[in-house]
Amino acid sequence: MMTVLEIVKAVSAGKKTAVEVTRECLAKIAEMNPSINAFVEVFEQDALARAQEIDAKHARGEQLGPLAGVPVAIKDNILYKGHKATCCSKMLENYVASYTSTVVEKLLQADAVIIGRTNMDEFAMGSTNQTSVYGPVKNPVNLECVPGGSSGGSAAAVAAGMVPAALGTDTGGSVRQPAGFCGIVGIKPGYGRISRYGVIAFASSADQVGVLASTVADAAKVLETISGKDVHDSTSLPAPVPRYDTFFTEGLKGVKVGLPKGFLDGLNPDIKEKIDQAASRLQELGATLVEVEIPLAKYAAPSYYIITSAEASSNLGRYDGIRYGYADHSAKDLNTYYEGSREPFGLEVKKRLIIGTYALTSERYEECFLKAMKVRELIREDFKKVFSQVDVLLTPTSPTTAFKLGQHDEDPLALYLADLYTCQGNIGGLAGISIPFGKDAKGLPVGVQFYGPILEEEKILNAAYNLEKSV
Repeated sequence: MMTVLEIVKAVSAGKKTAVEVTRECLAKIAEMNPSINAFVEVFEQDALARAQEIDAKHARGEQLGPLAGVPVAIKDNILYKGHKATCCSKMLENYVASYTSTVVEKLLQADAVIIGRTNMDEFAMGSTNQTSVYGPVKNPVNLECVPGGSSGGSAAAVAAGMVPAALGTDTGGSVRQPAGFCGIVGIKPGYGRISRYGVIAFASSADQVGVLASTVADAAKVLETISGKDVHDSTSLPAPVPRYDTFFTEGLKGVKVGLPKGFLDGLNPDIKEKIDQAASRLQELGATLVEVEIPLAKYAAPSYYIITSAEASSNLGRYDGIRYGYADHSAKDLNTYYEGSREPFGLEVKKRLIIGTYALTSERYEECFLKAMKVRELIREDFKKVFSQVDVLLTPTSPTTAFKLGQHDEDPLALYLADLYTCQGNIGGLAGISIPFGKDAKGLPVGVQFYGPILEEEKILNAAYNLEKSV
């Protein structure tokens, strides 16, 4: 599969048509998807019609958009009018979007081709892509392993070469962690950089659309296209969107890279070795390494799970069979009706809803939810202080590489710890990117992560671009 930039160049120059690119993409999906299960639906006819429109536009001599002819997959919680969006849950198995999300609208305006919707953990709750009603996704690097989650379908589709780019959502690492597991690039911008309008909510204060691609330059191009203020989303920020590739430099002279103290303690030896090698490589590229302290970062994971579960219990309250979701018409009274209408939720979703509802009860609100919110603000202050000393932070993407399907099914704590290094970015509202940096002893990809201040994605993109080129 050609990269995003290669496709744009070829289609714009008339060396390839958008229809040819789309047909190649569809053929690759037909070949690879049966064994990987990354796509839950392919929009074949719609995609080909869209590609024909782009070719007709080019034939008329009109200027093509910045993503001309690029096939892009979207996660199954991002709305595209007239197409299903089920969050890979039985609860929404028949839901068809009545409007198009802002991110998809921007892709269409840029002359991209929406190729299909990808598999995900149910309602984006999970880190393995095993909680989907459509069945698990398999890691293209090793089909016995998980691809990560919750955007595992999008990550696997890119890693397998089925599409050059895909959109995911990242609430606690759900773009970056699967990118690390599958050996590709995954970026989550700072909170507010991208509109959430038309994205089915998990936890509104942490959700953020992200990009998965095979190269940093490709990820930057798609990110630039879908970013910006949106009148439909009050949490989107009005800051101008830079052209990210103009910030790519040759080397990192003058860049200060923070190495958080204690982050590598007890880490998997293979991953620790890669982080150490990445730090040395950055130093060779001209960066200055600075050891920094983020004392409250260790509380990010517990704060994250309390806050996001509480917000999920509120957001998913609408799936009562009256406004949305499954209706239990056999119920004889209201309580029985509600019990039956919530039955389609999977086990992981139910667990998080129970945790969230408990944290919001009058007896536990101050002890759990309010305290977690206060801790989040303290963690954000810690990050602000650190970014007054350094430009970016270097951390692992995940404590482990991809593990076997079903390996931690009886150990939820191990699954939750898969987000240990990524949920800090969502709690802090930071920009984060994972890029592949070698493999472990089993031949599985190792991801390294850069964090940067909110609305300064160009800093992490440039650090990642330079490290990527050095491999």
